[in-house]
Amino acid sequence: MATNKPDPKAASLQKTDSSSNSGFENSFATRLRNFSIVLVALALSVAIFLGLREKTTSVNLSQLAEASTPLEVALSNGKPTLIEFYANWCTSCMAMAPEIEQLEKQYADKVNFTMLNVDNSKWLPELLKYRVDGIPHFVFLDKMGEVIAQSIGEIPRSVLEANLKALVAGTPLPYAQATGHTSAFQPPLAPTTASPRSHGSQVVN
Repeated sequence: MATNKPDPKAASLQKTDSSSNSGFENSFATRLRNFSIVLVALALSVAIFLGLREKTTSVNLSQLAEASTPLEVALSNGKPTLIEFYANWCTSCMAMAPEIEQLEKQYADKVNFTMLNVDNSKWLPELLKYRVDGIPHFVFLDKMGEVIAQSIGEIPRSVLEANLKALVAGTPLPYAQATGHTSAFQPPLAPTTASPRSHGSQVVN
């Protein structure tokens, strides 16, 4: 009775094929892992870049206010003026800060940009004079310091710029009664460091 003996060559070929398959699987797994690492690294790089960009382009309201034209200068230098009543806690003010900064650079030689912090009791007379009850509150003054118009709330840059162009030209402002999203503010009756505040309410004229 004949017995089947294992063929050494066949066994060797089978072992070689098995090793090749194992090597291919290991190589594929390595490449897949490396590709995943590259994707994660790329995603992290993009996130860091966007985070740094956002941080770089953010505008500090206090610094913007310090660089603005003092009120007494604005009322006496013969240029029209845009007064903004703001607060560091005002989300709408923060949202508009980059656009205000850009417009200030664009119109600095033609318009005074003055920022008054509503939390500073020094500006109480101005708060009452212009009836500030929501911020940001914008007051447009002509060259003589007379009120032309007032706009309240977060308004589009195009609207604000159209008003500035008209202010420079001495023509009626196209958006004299513009209103947008505001942070409510109740001016104190006497100088105080505290002020009631609530975000996101709408101002009713």
